[in-house]
Amino acid sequence: MKINHALAMALSALSAGLLISCAKPADENKAPETDSQEVAQDSVNSSAEENNDITATINVVDISTDTETAYLTHVANDIVIPAYADVTKQSDLLHDLAQTHCQSESVSGDELQALRDQWLVLAQAWARAEMINFGPATASMSNLYINYYPDERGLVHSGVADLIAANPKLTPEHLANESAIVQGVPGLEEALYANDSLDAGQCAYVISASSALSTRLKEIEANWQQSSTELLAIDKVADSDQGLNQWFNSLLSLVETMKSNAIDQPLGLTGKAKGHLPAATAAQSRAIINAKLATLNKALTDPVLTEILNSNDDSAVGDNLSTALAETTTLLAQMPEDLATADKDTQQALYDHLTTITRLIKRQLIPTLGIRVGFNSTDGD
Repeated sequence: MKINHALAMALSALSAGLLISCAKPADENKAPETDSQEVAQDSVNSSAEENNDITATINVVDISTDTETAYLTHVANDIVIPAYADVTKQSDLLHDLAQTHCQSESVSGDELQALRDQWLVLAQAWARAEMINFGPATASMSNLYINYYPDERGLVHSGVADLIAANPKLTPEHLANESAIVQGVPGLEEALYANDSLDAGQCAYVISASSALSTRLKEIEANWQQSSTELLAIDKVADSDQGLNQWFNSLLSLVETMKSNAIDQPLGLTGKAKGHLPAATAAQSRAIINAKLATLNKALTDPVLTEILNSNDDSAVGDNLSTALAETTTLLAQMPEDLATADKDTQQALYDHLTTITRLIKRQLIPTLGIRVGFNSTDGD
């Protein structure tokens, strides 16, 4: 299973859509045209009305250098670093649990369930940390070694099985030299949920994969601890557009990517179905989407940000975002743990709610802050 690193990087990037993010969807993935011109016209009129509601009059807030510096410092210390610290902690806990339970030749029953439960906590923690779509995790492509997704060709399933079969006494050092396909959160999911018990080889994999994951996460956390000022351009707010632009476009990227890769494409809502839901093997896609939505809600309804938005005596933007996020959270809570088993109308409603959030960020929040939507916006809205 050992793969050249350059090849692994290219393969990972291609599957994750990083190298083709600017490409237009193939004809086969386009939503089918309706036979009714009347229905189509109603849709256009409805969309226009919705757009007029969302694109409200923008009152740009005046953000001083001191205010921007204070806000970005708050983002680094109270949002970004704690997110990485939590996912590192959860990976360590999974590793410790695996070492404890894998003393016997076979792990099943309550012990296997304990490992699965901790994996889900870890997966949710990383889902929250994925809001940080810049910095050391993405610059080094470590994010693909942590979460190889979307795995549109099902490479993780066969890759992990083949690796364990070829290396029944796998070590963390050996695993670190393997492809991103067999590492991180998806690899651990495959090992823990694919069978009703773990044998010695599978146990060695879980121990090694959780150890290698912790090492990678600790490096990212340490980098942020040491270099948050530079990574968020906190020391250059007077003459740099990186800080606020980078942060809010990262949040926009989270909701766009979630909407596209984790909901629309695997459920086939606007085109041909492609790939799979997050945590599909564990049948826990709702938990992953909920974690992403929760961290988005935390960042966008943050009191420090709210104070900035309300500094022009206009609370409409913050209120609109808060309402949209709350309504989406309520809808998601009513859906089954495996979103694939929800009815199509409910799936579509979730997609539509996320579209509303996307538009609010693009057309109200970002303009109000006096920044701009980044060129890598993928939603096509």
